[in-house]
Amino acid sequence: MFESLGDRIQGVFKELRGEGHLTDFHIETAFREIRLSLLEADVALPVVKQFTEKIREKAVGAKVAQQLSPAQEITRIVRDELRALLGGENATLDLQGKPAVIALVGLQGSGKTTSAAKLARLLKTRGRYPLVVAADLARPAAVQQLVTLGRQIGVPVFEPGKRTDPVEVAREGLREARQTGRDTLIVDTAGRLHIDEELMAQVRAITAAVEPQEVLFVADAMTGQDAVKSAAGFAAALPLTGIVLTKTDGDARGGAALSVVATTGKPIKFVGVGEKPEDFEAFHPDRMASRILGLGDVMTLIEKVEATVDADSARKLAAKTATGEFTLEDLKEQLASMKKMGPLESLIDLLPKGGAMKALKGPQSVDERALVRTTAMIDSMTPDERRHPQILNGSRKKRVAAGSGTSVAEINRLLKQYQQMRRLMRTARKGVRGLDLSRLVLPGGRGS
Repeated sequence: MFESLGDRIQGVFKELRGEGHLTDFHIETAFREIRLSLLEADVALPVVKQFTEKIREKAVGAKVAQQLSPAQEITRIVRDELRALLGGENATLDLQGKPAVIALVGLQGSGKTTSAAKLARLLKTRGRYPLVVAADLARPAAVQQLVTLGRQIGVPVFEPGKRTDPVEVAREGLREARQTGRDTLIVDTAGRLHIDEELMAQVRAITAAVEPQEVLFVADAMTGQDAVKSAAGFAAALPLTGIVLTKTDGDARGGAALSVVATTGKPIKFVGVGEKPEDFEAFHPDRMASRILGLGDVMTLIEKVEATVDADSARKLAAKTATGEFTLEDLKEQLASMKKMGPLESLIDLLPKGGAMKALKGPQSVDERALVRTTAMIDSMTPDERRHPQILNGSRKKRVAAGSGTSVAEINRLLKQYQQMRRLMRTARKGVRGLDLSRLVLPGGRGS
């Protein structure tokens, strides 16, 4: 979502590299480019003015550390202000109620129903026992969509049945949650194509009936400044506590996220990063600011690894790596783990200078099909060939190529890369002999 904004701002820092010290000329040049970058990203003009003025105050009054270059100093200042603009500290949910009630509000099409299911799944993975209430009776398919999603994620959904009043549905859903011992209630409210008094009266009545600890405004990142206008309307009518930003995996320019926080004064608490139920993450302003500036987001990458890599498999891999017994079967398992973590392009974005790496190698630098071809080649081998690739002669390679829809040249390339990996592991083994490698690769270990 912030790719174009990040590219423009990082370009400002590139121009400052090589300069010996920070001058008024550097500051003015950086301000002009940053201002243009934010405006092109569809950030609201008042927000841009306020943001650049804060940077100016800090940059002019700051004592530049001797060990920092002008580019590093401006980067530090912009990072701190971006983090503040995105909400400052990581905002968590208030889950103190019995049950804790969360109401999702927003316009039709913003992704409320999907977000309700995604949030329920996320809370379930954290040990909560949620119940989702289908109180959106304005859109005919909303109830069935939520029921289907609830079945998919293993979370119960309270259906309206023959009830036609969404306020009554929400109230009965709360009663059901108390009777069944559910500790969290998520209410999916109705939306409209635009803000009107009927919509606001309904959501006010629902929030009055269930008294939610959290009222989350769901904003579609693709709508740009329209999301800001609707957020301001809901904030004026309801006690919003946070924002859920959806469809951030699209080609939105990112200005909505920056503008919505500044306009409502409420933090972004969650972001939807894909279409699957698991594509839903807590929002971290500091991490997002670092990603915009090309500094990477290693913590999110670590969390993805911890969530997808099986601990026993990791221990077995560490043991095999330590003894030099890494096989093509192990390589296949690692490729499968990578696929679970999401698209390669999104993983590269989490690395420092990941965007620059993609730009340097061109638009085709991240080839997701390469993983599929590699897996197909390994699947086309016999168990003996996977464990002992040295037995792959010319005729065997032809058979594997035919079975995987690849060529003998690609088989040879895979085997060459595999041998290089083994040599690298043997070299690393000599340097870490005597260490418990499992402590370095597993969650909770000293290297995690």
